[in-house]
Amino acid sequence: MGLNLKLKVWRQKNNKDEGHFEDYQVKADEDMSFLEMLDVLNEELVHEKKEPVAFEHDCREGICGACSLVINGRPHGPNAATTTCQLHMRHFKDGQTIVIEPFRASTFPVIKDLVVDRSALDRIIQAGGFVSVNTGQAPDGNSIPIEKNRAEHSFESAACIGCGACVAACPNGSAALFTSAKIRHLGLLPQGKVEEGTRVANMVAQMNKEGFGMCSNIGACEAECPKEITLQNIAYMKRAYIKATFSGE
Repeated sequence: MGLNLKLKVWRQKNNKDEGHFEDYQVKADEDMSFLEMLDVLNEELVHEKKEPVAFEHDCREGICGACSLVINGRPHGPNAATTTCQLHMRHFKDGQTIVIEPFRASTFPVIKDLVVDRSALDRIIQAGGFVSVNTGQAPDGNSIPIEKNRAEHSFESAACIGCGACVAACPNGSAALFTSAKIRHLGLLPQGKVEEGTRVANMVAQMNKEGFGMCSNIGACEAECPKEITLQNIAYMKRAYIKATFSGE
C-alpha cells in the first residue's frame, strides 16, 4: 500500500550553520525501510536539481550503527530494539508527518544535515577497549572453560554497535552505557580481566575528556538502545572503576 507522507527534515550545511527544518512530500511503499524512503526523497530532489539530504548508512542490517537518526523525537524511531535501517514504513500511517533530525549532543557535532561526527566514541575505544596482553595461540575449543552465564553476559555487552543512541537519548548527554558495555564485554572474559583496572580508568578518563555528561541513572539510554544493552553494564563499570581507583591497578 502506498503512503503519502509529510517530512520535516533537518538541513544544516555544516557545524557552523544554524540549520533549519525543510518540508517535503514523499510517496513511499509500506514495505520500504526508512532509509529506502529517504533514498526515494533524494532521487526526487536530484531529479528537481536540488541538493539531496545527507544521511549516514553502511550495512543497512542493524550491525554497523551508522544510521543514527532521531525520528519523531526518538533515537532510531518508535520501535524498540530496532535501528533506523531496520525500521519499515508500515509502522507509519498515510498522511502522517515525520520529523527527522540528527542525534542531538554537544559531543556529536553536525557534519551536514543528518550526519554527525561520532568519533568521540572511537577515541574512548582507543583509550582501552581492547586486549593487549599476549594470550598465546588460539586455544582448542573449551580448553579455557568460561562459566555459561559469564559468557552470555559478555556476549550481551558485546552486542553494542556504538551507534550513540544512548547519548542522544540521555538528557545529560552521557556515554556511560556505551563505555560500560565495552568495559564489561572484555572484563568478564579471562583474556580481558588482566587489564581491567587500567582499561576502566583510561576509558572513563577519555569519556570525561570528550565532554560527555555524567550518568544519573535516568534509564533513557537503556530504553532507546537498539541492542537492548542494560543498565547492569553501568553498575559493573562503576564497581570496576572504584576498585581500580582504590587498589591502584
